[in-house]
Formats: sequence, C-alpha cells, structure tokens
Amino acid sequence: MRRPRIATLALAADAVAVLVFAAIGRASHEEAGSVLGLVGTAAPFLVGLVAAWATPWVRAQPSGIKAGAVVVVGTAGLGLLLRAAFTGRLPLSFAIVATVSLAVFLLGWRGVSALTAHLAHRRTSVR
Repeated sequence: MRRPRIATLALAADAVAVLVFAAIGRASHEEAGSVLGLVGTAAPFLVGLVAAWATPWVRAQPSGIKAGAVVVVGTAGLGLLLRAAFTGRLPLSFAIVATVSLAVFLLGWRGVSALTAHLAHRRTSVR
C-alpha cells in the first residue's frame, strides 16, 4: 500500500477512535446523543490528536506502535489539559479512564494491523 494512503487511513482510524471514545463516554453518562454534543466532547482530544500528528515521529511511520505511543500521549495529554481549561476541573478518575481508554483504542488498531501484516508476511514466506 502506498505511503500517503497508509497515513490517510491511519489518521482516519485515530479520529474514529477518538470519536468512539467520546461517544462511549457520553453514553455511559446518559448525555444527549446530539452530534454537536459529541463533537464538543471529542474536540479537546481531536486537537491533541492533530498536535501529535504534526510530529515527525507519527508521520514517519503512522501505523507503528511507536507512533501510536506518541499519539496516545499527545491526544490524552493535550486533550485532558484543554478539557480542564474549559471545564475548570479534571477529576483524577476521569484522567485515568480517558488515558487508558484512548491507549486501548489508539494502540489497539495498530497492534491488530501489525499482527495481520506479520501473519500475511509469514504466509507468503512459507509458500
């Protein structure tokens, strides 16, 4: 697969992961299901995601685990700081749950991708 296409798909997967994280959070707190509410919840984390993607570590190999770690730190770190700035508070429990959830989503698809690529390579090497 061509490199620009991989980067585009990786960015899309990250954005979907952040939106799913926000949607699950809103649903678990029984908040209204409006698109505007979802975007408002996800916005600080999407800003963090964009900042992480601006780094050379993510752009060099966007689907790699190392890039995923940078994306998690940027998305969760900046997202939590922005959320605290807008709401005036940041409960420790929310910070922990948000960071762990984002790590699972943002690293999870990369792990599945790496495993799939490894198995495909192994299968073609055996033939």
